[in-house]
Amino acid sequence: MQLRYSFRVHPTPGQRTALARTFGCARVVYNDALRIRKDAHAAKLPFPKTGDLSKQLITQAKRTPERAWLSNAPVGVMQQALRDLDTAYRNFFDSLSGERKGPKIGEPRFKSKRDNRQTARYTKSDRWSITPDGKLRLPKVGDVAVRWSRALPSNPSSVTVVKDAADRYFASFVIETGPEEALPKTGGEVGIDLGLTHFAVLSDGRKVSSPRFLRRAERKLRKAQQALSRKAKSSNNRRKAVARVARLHAHVADARRDHHHKLSTAIVRENQLIAVEDLSVKGLARTRLAKSVHDAGWAQFTAMLEYKAARYGRTFTKVDRFLPTSQMCSVCFVIDGPKPLHVRQWTCQGCRTTHDRDVNAARIVLAAGRADN
Repeated sequence: MQLRYSFRVHPTPGQRTALARTFGCARVVYNDALRIRKDAHAAKLPFPKTGDLSKQLITQAKRTPERAWLSNAPVGVMQQALRDLDTAYRNFFDSLSGERKGPKIGEPRFKSKRDNRQTARYTKSDRWSITPDGKLRLPKVGDVAVRWSRALPSNPSSVTVVKDAADRYFASFVIETGPEEALPKTGGEVGIDLGLTHFAVLSDGRKVSSPRFLRRAERKLRKAQQALSRKAKSSNNRRKAVARVARLHAHVADARRDHHHKLSTAIVRENQLIAVEDLSVKGLARTRLAKSVHDAGWAQFTAMLEYKAARYGRTFTKVDRFLPTSQMCSVCFVIDGPKPLHVRQWTCQGCRTTHDRDVNAARIVLAAGRADN
């Protein structure tokens, strides 16, 4: 399976300027190709092929005065922008025809230099490399300092340099991992009931408190947003205020991601079977609990559990969301009827067992996960 390893990079001011040129060249080639394809569609002509677009928008365009500055970026980065446009159109058409599952995907849109996130993908044809002293050597940019937090398990096939809204730079490597990373088998099994009062309740009775990262940062965010609203548009002070708001949001997202990584890794290491309820996050996000649901980040957490289970040789399963986990007894499996949310403990009318509502739900999830496997 393929995984991404992301590391913080620290380009110098000159390297930041060179990266900005690379981002701009890739964006312009992408937008030019999108315009040509939209015009072809409007004229009811066949879409130009990627090879023809590459010759027209890169090779020939660099020889013109209007696009001579395209020479400031590696050719491979601009060709990758054309391949990204191909992928965007393919996903769009597959979504229209029903071949692609999930929510509908919109038509590709033009990119803006004011977008909060800028990227450039370097492939092997660009001859990027990692130097012996641990720096990332990028064509047209130079040797960029990298903050390595762990070793790469194998040679990466590509690297994507990302500039986020908080003005931070990251290098994202695509790594191919194999079955040799599988952990020794264990007899542990766990069912997980996700919630808001407690982030996760495990079938063994453990309860993980909800960190509520966004709620805890709301006061700082509110003051930063108020300060931003008072700044004059297009002013330097407004740009600084925008960056401050972005840094606060990035801090919340980083803390949430770190919490999810640590918890999911611990669960995967301890258990051979992991069962989670297949929650409708989109549906819950349309209720009055929307902010708390987004703050919890259930979808990100379950995605981490899924890919880590596949990577380390564990079994991961999602249980039907319509399973009556709050109505069924985990001992005799008798359905005891619906219960209001304020009822946190109840006694089964069949076997007279007293249950904690959340722990019982986690045990029902585990029993359903065992049945599915």
